[in-house]
Amino acid sequence: MKAVILYVEDDEFFARMTIRYLTRAGFEVIHCLDGVAGWEVFQNGRFDACILDIVMPGKNGFLLAKEIRKTNDNIPIIFTSVRYLEQDRIHGYVIGGDDYLIKPFNLEEMIQRVSVFLRRSKTPESDQRLQYKIGALTFDYSEMRIVHLPSNTTIQLPPKEAALLRFLCEHANKKLEKKYVLNEVWGDDDFFVGRSMDVYLTRLRKHFSLDPGIRLETFHSRGLMLITTDGDVSAS
Repeated sequence: MKAVILYVEDDEFFARMTIRYLTRAGFEVIHCLDGVAGWEVFQNGRFDACILDIVMPGKNGFLLAKEIRKTNDNIPIIFTSVRYLEQDRIHGYVIGGDDYLIKPFNLEEMIQRVSVFLRRSKTPESDQRLQYKIGALTFDYSEMRIVHLPSNTTIQLPPKEAALLRFLCEHANKKLEKKYVLNEVWGDDDFFVGRSMDVYLTRLRKHFSLDPGIRLETFHSRGLMLITTDGDVSAS
């Protein structure tokens, strides 16, 4: 069965070229010219991935991605844009994007990235239901939230932050190379992805302040470790 891609791009010439490549690669592509139409189509269809241009009339790609993430935490979202500023790329990752391609980009590379994200999104359902006990915190991966029962505090996490925390839980009390974490969670270790991970690490440290026995240490900007006082993170 073909994977179905929602492609939202207002440059018709560029869109035709991209659609041709995606179709040849075996994907079914539904194309919309603006974010408003893209959101309407998304709500009424079944899609396996989204490729969203950022600068569009009506509703830009960032706003569309936020709407999509409210209803679907797992679908891969790839941004495309002529905007190359660092803050744009980091913002794209922080709001839930999986990749950010700057135009003009290599279409074959785009197809490879789409294929990788599609494979990763097909995680077995049983693997999505894990809960982790981290000191006094309970991390529910399926609900993407942290619960601290002593203070009756619940913290909702964005998809990538939840994925990062899950990876750290699976490797608790082990020193990890930053590049290794980036490649495993994001599938890339470039500068901008690294900056977005730094944002999430700062957020996680704030969450961990609920329990002084939990620490997130970094080593010379190249390594990191989730440390717990009891020396263990249990999964159920």
